[in-house]
Amino acid sequence: MPRRATVERRTRETDIAVTIDLDGGGVASIETPLPFLSHMLDQIARHGLFDLSVAARGDVHIDGHHTTEDLGIVLGEAVAAALGDKAGLVRYGAATLPMDEARATCAIDLSGRTFFVWEVPVPKAKIGDFDTELAEVFFEAFARGARCNLHVVLHAGANLHHIVEICFKAFARALSAASRLDPRASGVPSTKGSL
Repeated sequence: MPRRATVERRTRETDIAVTIDLDGGGVASIETPLPFLSHMLDQIARHGLFDLSVAARGDVHIDGHHTTEDLGIVLGEAVAAALGDKAGLVRYGAATLPMDEARATCAIDLSGRTFFVWEVPVPKAKIGDFDTELAEVFFEAFARGARCNLHVVLHAGANLHHIVEICFKAFARALSAASRLDPRASGVPSTKGSL
């Protein structure tokens, strides 16, 4: 069965539609009012090998918070829906990646339980029009939407663009690993019998 889902969210602050195919080839169609966020979503598709379509509008004349948070929620919900009953799922994924002087680890457990850890000390600043603190907002919202454990840890880095981008790339690789199907597995990967 195709592991694909579309989720939409419309509020007075945002209008967002996300379609993801977990077994894609990294094809991305991304439209958001925040160019740096669009660039990061493209990284998720390409480095996770997900086919990802995002159409987002939001009240960025106020700031980028609502759009970034709602995008994280909707992407998380789309991933959860695409996973289906999670039978045969690998469940866990982790990746440590470098980008020049920056290095980050992302670890994911698609457990159905939400927990978020962000150990990425970045100063409040802007990358283009994107507030650096919105990276944490995005990932926390994803963890809520996907109902997963998500840990992101920065080991090294000085350039803010590199720091945030390597967090997204590590996330993409970790999510790709966790969302794979293991041909050796049967049923749900839990001694409880459900996730």
